Amino acid sequence: MTTDAEGSRVPPRPPDLPIARPPQNRRWIRVAVLGVVQALVLLLLSQVLGGLQIDDFVTALWLVVVLGALNAIVWPFVIRITFKLVLLTLGLFTFVLNAVFIWAAAAIVGGVELSSFWTALMVAMIMTIVNIWVGGMLHVDGDFVWASKVAHRAVKRNEPPEPTDVPGVLFIQIDGLGHDVLAEAMQSGEASFLGRLVSEGTHRLHGWECDLSSQTGAMQAGILLGDNHNMPAFRWYEKETGRVMVTNRPKDAAEIESRQSSGDGLLVGGGASRANVFTGDTDDAMFTFSAVTTDDANHDRFLYVLSTPMTFFRIIALSVVDIVREKRAYRAARRDGVEPIGHRGGVYPLLRAATTVVLAEITWSILVADIARGVPSAYVDLVGYDEVAHHSGLRAPDALDTLRRTDDQLERLLTTLKDAPRPYYLVVLADHGQTQGATFKQRYGETLDSVVKTLAGTGAVAAPVLAEEGWNNVNGLLTDAAADGSTLGKAVKRATRKKTADGEVVIGPDTERTVELDDEDIVVLASGNLGLVSFAKLPGRATRQQIDAAHPGLIDGLRLHPGIGLILVRDEHEGDLVLGPKGIRHLDSDRVDGEDPLTVFGPNTADHLRRTSGFDNCPDLLVNSFYDPVADEGAAFEELIGFHGGLGGAQSHPFVLAPSGLTQPTEPLVGARSIHDLFKNWLSEVHGSPRVPTDA
Repeated sequence: MTTDAEGSRVPPRPPDLPIARPPQNRRWIRVAVLGVVQALVLLLLSQVLGGLQIDDFVTALWLVVVLGALNAIVWPFVIRITFKLVLLTLGLFTFVLNAVFIWAAAAIVGGVELSSFWTALMVAMIMTIVNIWVGGMLHVDGDFVWASKVAHRAVKRNEPPEPTDVPGVLFIQIDGLGHDVLAEAMQSGEASFLGRLVSEGTHRLHGWECDLSSQTGAMQAGILLGDNHNMPAFRWYEKETGRVMVTNRPKDAAEIESRQSSGDGLLVGGGASRANVFTGDTDDAMFTFSAVTTDDANHDRFLYVLSTPMTFFRIIALSVVDIVREKRAYRAARRDGVEPIGHRGGVYPLLRAATTVVLAEITWSILVADIARGVPSAYVDLVGYDEVAHHSGLRAPDALDTLRRTDDQLERLLTTLKDAPRPYYLVVLADHGQTQGATFKQRYGETLDSVVKTLAGTGAVAAPVLAEEGWNNVNGLLTDAAADGSTLGKAVKRATRKKTADGEVVIGPDTERTVELDDEDIVVLASGNLGLVSFAKLPGRATRQQIDAAHPGLIDGLRLHPGIGLILVRDEHEGDLVLGPKGIRHLDSDRVDGEDPLTVFGPNTADHLRRTSGFDNCPDLLVNSFYDPVADEGAAFEELIGFHGGLGGAQSHPFVLAPSGLTQPTEPLVGARSIHDLFKNWLSEVHGSPRVPTDA
């Protein structure tokens, strides 16, 4: 940090980013061109649609003007009144509203005849597509201007921010994107903007290594709260309570944050948490699982992004496009014989659109508003790539296309920085990567719990129903909306009341939170290629000897299964052991008997396992799938082609895209706490607060 002429400390100013700026000159000419195109389209429709008649071009142009005025003035009030219907129809009712607006505009202008409501509805749908397509090309109602409008509306709802020269920091997390996949995408053009950040010197690309388990819950606890101790997986069973904890279930996330938080998280002091699992100790949290059911969550700005037809129509149109895109990608993969391939039918295309479009678009909108408000820091999780890669593969064309669109959206969003009340540093990161391969069930025709059941001999096995991350993302979004005290939020709450339990909206399959054991004494859970086996009737951490006595042959049977690479178990005499198919690693002494089962998993694997074994919530048996470093494949215990949560391959190796003007890491970054400390020190550099000790 430098000093000024009076000796005061001056924070370093972020460099200008290599952003492709939208054209700024002759805006009104471009607006006029859009209006002319709209009028011409209306005239064309009057020739091809038998139920629409327009006298002449001037009448069509007036129709465009009046319709625009109605949308700007009347729409926000109408959408507040009718939002319940909009929600119940998944947004399709907005087309009905727009048809009504067209009918009203036609009545005001005169010289326009509509024979039926269905004609007006057809005109509304076609004009929506024209506005998005042509407006985007002219940068009138495309991403650039759309983002600017959102920001201005947000500022109007609050007191104007005070300009400052003290920089803020934007942390943009691209969920599930591994370091090597990003590096390849920078070269190939799927991440061209992020590539320019590096090539033009504003940023440097660093890799880092996840803790075990390599998944969003544990990594965000470490990054945002500074502590992910006692979090062995995305889901785990707690013997004392008989509960299954799921990190992105709101009630569980709130309880986990209360355990992990020290009160001095990454976002403390005015930061903003958007679409995360945890708040980072900020009071300004939206779409954040640990806060969506709390009374102090910031719901008041939740639905303002729906206050213009452009935003809502944009979301609907892009969702439809994404559904079509997924259907085409799935058909192409099946036609070309792509392997591995999972089932992607049913409601999955809708679920994918909800995460890659709806959640993303609303999150981008709110982030633009945060920039316009001048928040000192913001942390945002973008889950689109992770969701698509889970089902298609981490380098599948549609996964890389999702990454390309995220890269493009990020660049477009950052055009609003020029109007922000403070300069901003941009930090882009991933919380974990992904490894891929045919699932355990696809390879061997059985699930992990069925293998355990066969080998256990006696005792029943409980395998609680587990909802996918994507469903929980959608449920978190709806829970947040239902907690909003506004008219719109109340409408969401009424519409979802039959799907609400314990304050949470739950659509789709629900994860069982409490395991009713009855005669079952073995609980089996899965998080990616990490399996957790707990013996509920054996108190505390069950030892190898206790398990062998209760279920002879179970451990050895799992150990020799071709789909399993290692098992962590505690021995009464030799301490913590890692059992592999051809050898044993003694974690207490690092002695190896036979072949070391950890060789293929990386040099820090023993340390990761020692740490996890020290958790109060460590399962009795921690099971990891095999990993083939030549084929770069493992096998998820869930039905996911791209997976993370365990050990092996790129899932443990995400990235940080660091601003070059801030202090760069000089030591290897291992564990989420190392990222927390790095980010806290960057905030200290730009805000002038004390630095975090590197050995914290």
